[in-house]
This record gives sequence, C-alpha cells and structure tokens, in this order.
Amino acid sequence: MFPQSANLRGIALMVLATGVFVINDTFMKLATEGLPPFQVLFMRGVSATIWCVPLLFITGAVKQIRFFWDRWVVLRSVVETSSVCLFILCLANMPIADITALGQLAPMMMLLGLAMFFREPIKAGRLALIALGFVGAVLVAQPSVSGISIFAVLGFAQAALSGLRDVVLRKVPPATPSLIVAFSAIIIVMTGAGMAHLRFERWVMPEGRHLLLLAGSGLFLMIGHLAISMAYRIGSPGVVAPFYYMFAVWAVISGLLVFNTVPNPVAFMGIGLILVSGITVALLDERKRRQLAVLA
Repeated sequence: MFPQSANLRGIALMVLATGVFVINDTFMKLATEGLPPFQVLFMRGVSATIWCVPLLFITGAVKQIRFFWDRWVVLRSVVETSSVCLFILCLANMPIADITALGQLAPMMMLLGLAMFFREPIKAGRLALIALGFVGAVLVAQPSVSGISIFAVLGFAQAALSGLRDVVLRKVPPATPSLIVAFSAIIIVMTGAGMAHLRFERWVMPEGRHLLLLAGSGLFLMIGHLAISMAYRIGSPGVVAPFYYMFAVWAVISGLLVFNTVPNPVAFMGIGLILVSGITVALLDERKRRQLAVLA
C-alpha cells in the first residue's frame, strides 16, 4: 500500500508533468510558425539530447546504457517516432487543445491493443467507455459535410500509435531505467525527424527566438519525462493515472493565454467526454488492482 502522503506527491508530480509537457508543445507550436514541423522536431531532439546526457551521468543511469539497444526499447521508440511525427504535423495545423484532446484517447487505444495482441479481455463496461471516448473525439474533430479534416484523421492515428507504444512498453524489461527509455525515444525520434526533414522539407535558418523556444522545449520535455516517471514510482499508479488527463486542461489554458483560441462548445463537450471516459477507465483499473491485491 502507498501512504497518502506518497500518493499526494505522485499526484502533484503528474500535474506538474502534464503542465510542462504542454509547455513543451506550446513552444514547439510557436516555433512551427517560422520553421517546418519536422525541422522543429529534429531541433527539439538536439536540445533534449543536450539536456539528457548530463542527467544520465548524474543519476547513474548511464551504467545501464545497454538497455538502450533492447529490442523492446527500440521498438517502443520507433513507434514513438511515428506518433510524434504525426503529432507535430497536427500541432502545426490544429488548435493545441484539439490535438491534445485527441491524444487523450491513447490509454483507451492501449486497452484495445492489449485485447488484440495479448488477448486480455475487455468487459462491456469498458468497451462502452472506449466508445464514449471516441464519440468525444468525433465532437472535437467535428467533421463537416465536406469531410473530416486530414489533420483530425492524423490526430486519431497519432492516438492509436501512442496506445501501441504503451502496449510495447509492457514488454520493456522492468530493470530498464526510465531515463534510458526516454533517451532512446529522444535519439530515435530525432533521427526519424531528421530523415523526414531531409525527404520532405527544406532547411530554414532559425532565428534567435526559434533557438530559445526549442532550447526551452527540450528542457521541459526532459522535466516532463522525469516527473511522470517519478509520479508513477512514488504514488500508486491507479491513484496517479487519472491526473494524466490534466493534459487537456493545460492545453485549453495554453490555447487561451498564448494563442487566443478556445474550443467551441461542441469541442468542449467532446473534451469533457474524453476526460470522463479516460478517468473512469483509470479508476476502474485501480479498483481491479486493489481487488487482486486483496485476493493475493
């Protein structure tokens, strides 16, 4: 059992993690106003690498660097690369609150992935919650008579890949330090973004503000990775997990304060449905975990 004080610290760290991840996304979106999206992602990776390498030595995680090449760690990072590349394309062309809300489907997509790949059963109630989340996503995407936006479709795909990434995470050896997993993702995403930039874009000379934005983006990315890892280790995962959905709240705040945009009432309704379904799934997971603990 986790003491109440540990759970409160875990919740605080999860709220912090979601907040700084949204700051990272905000900085990247601002950078895409003058730079191609894949170039932004590549430069963010360079920045994050510069921040991450000293942490590997400070924390001692560098001693476990062999896990960098573990096949499941690499596979997770490859899937992460596909997901993040879609995310940066959507981020450059959609309101930050909308693409963030679509990304909140990832945990529910993970449940479907576990059912498909590991034959884990899904009860009818959870299927209903997943369906509710999809209804919310459709309300956020708001297809018109001319069809759904291509970027909304990519947002759905990004959420599905994020869910697959979390399924693969189940196979990563437990002894692998979280920082090594994060470092692997940073390096492989940076490499993939660099290749996509060379194939589809032309290099644009960044201005000073771009360099500052991407330096800050890399820093906040690392803080987010560390905070979310510590949140799950300090507090009970089932208690901490529902606060993952603070992502959507922070994204709405960012859109309002930085970009002067706010979701329309229909999109707000969709965000609400995604939050309700996701938080309920997380709470059901915690109840199931406690029941199994009692039986054990």
